[in-house]
Amino acid sequence: MNFADLGLSEELLRAVEAAGYTEPTPIQAQAIPLIHMMKDLIAVAQTGTGKTASFVLPMIDVLASGRRRARMPRSLILEPTRELAMQVAENFEKYGVNHDLSMALLIGGVQMGDQVRRLDEGVDVLIATPGRLMDLFGRGKIMLNGCELLVIDEADRMLDMGFIPDIEFICEKLPTTRQTLLFSATMPGPIKKLADRFLSNPRYIEMARPATANINIAQAKVHVSARGKRDLLMDFLRSEEVTTAMVFANRKTTVRDLNKSLQRSGFASSEIHGDMDQPSRMAELDRFKKGEVNILVASDVAARGLDIKGVSHVFNFDTPWHPDDYIHRIGRTGRAGAKGQAFTFVTPEDAEAIANVEKLTGIDIPLFTMSPTGEAEAPRSGGRAEAVERAEPASRGRGGRRSEEKPRRQPAALEQEPRPERGSRGRPAPEPMRESEPKPERQPRAAAPAPTPPAARPLASAPPLVPTPAPRREGDGEEDRGAPGEWNGPVPGFLGKSAL
Repeated sequence: MNFADLGLSEELLRAVEAAGYTEPTPIQAQAIPLIHMMKDLIAVAQTGTGKTASFVLPMIDVLASGRRRARMPRSLILEPTRELAMQVAENFEKYGVNHDLSMALLIGGVQMGDQVRRLDEGVDVLIATPGRLMDLFGRGKIMLNGCELLVIDEADRMLDMGFIPDIEFICEKLPTTRQTLLFSATMPGPIKKLADRFLSNPRYIEMARPATANINIAQAKVHVSARGKRDLLMDFLRSEEVTTAMVFANRKTTVRDLNKSLQRSGFASSEIHGDMDQPSRMAELDRFKKGEVNILVASDVAARGLDIKGVSHVFNFDTPWHPDDYIHRIGRTGRAGAKGQAFTFVTPEDAEAIANVEKLTGIDIPLFTMSPTGEAEAPRSGGRAEAVERAEPASRGRGGRRSEEKPRRQPAALEQEPRPERGSRGRPAPEPMRESEPKPERQPRAAAPAPTPPAARPLASAPPLVPTPAPRREGDGEEDRGAPGEWNGPVPGFLGKSAL
């Protein structure tokens, strides 16, 4: 089958041939005749299967006849991101080169004045993001009651970005007698409810099971530690036959830091994320398309619908938080029948996220183990466990210091052990004194006052007085009576304890 069999006009066939296409993709072969018949349509197809041309080509023929009016577009195409809106506009310019159609692009990040002037002149095709369209509608710069055809592209992405309430509001302002086309890569419940509410007896096209990846894409997951992801990515970029690659990260800060790291390592890389203004984003995309850089580090702003030819590899530097994003990320490669490879880096913390991806796609993503880097990475993930084990001895070492303090307390414990032996002599009262007797500090104190008075020399020379005060008490009465000038009375117990 060729495009001429689909009932396209001669002018449109010449434009398609000039673009280098001869045979339609399966979704184009099924969708174009239904759109020509003015039927409502729900199309579920994978990314990279030609969904954009499947509605752009018939729309050009449908809108070829008719009159445009100021501020009342004849058709409306809703896109979730600016990049997708600009890509659809490029398709209209490319395929509508032989038709007199006026087009306006309403996106944020650019001046509103030029857009309002185009609306005042009247347009056949209005391509817009919901935010900017709602803004102009609230200002009274646009009227939607003249719209004959509505296209909701990337409906699942609209849902993820929270645009469903805006789409419902816009649909309520459109005429009830209109043709509505809904395109999506997945079909979650809220999208089905939206279709049931605003589409009239739609035809359903499903090119593959929802949320399945392109068969031309070789998928693999690589287990890696969080700290080893950058080194692993650089190893892949050096070892694999990477001609053009897109690297996706979950956070904008990660995109910036990773791009700087790649540039410092000598790679020709660039970045694109939501914090960049529209001119800067488009400039970086143009550099990537022209081949000035062959590595584009991006957030999910670039994961939906961007048609960039020749992307050989996609690297999920971060496992996507939302499983639907995985389908759109890897869909940047393997487009238009080409082969592609997609690698997803999985850390231990990503176990739940990768499980959700595999549940959505219905396949077990194979583990990449053929590369030497991949084999070396397995120890790294194990090395992380080893690092935890190494951290445990370190904590034990701290405990070891505490255990070093415990042996210092052991001598005190040993000193306390002889207490029962001394108590066995029937002298419970002197036990507190004997705790202080082995201490060397008190011995010089007892010896120091002894040499001072001469009368105390016999007392100091008597060895029984120091170790055992009890014998001293027994002999005090007899020895002291015969010494002149000495105390011949009984010695109080507290004096004996304190002095000796």
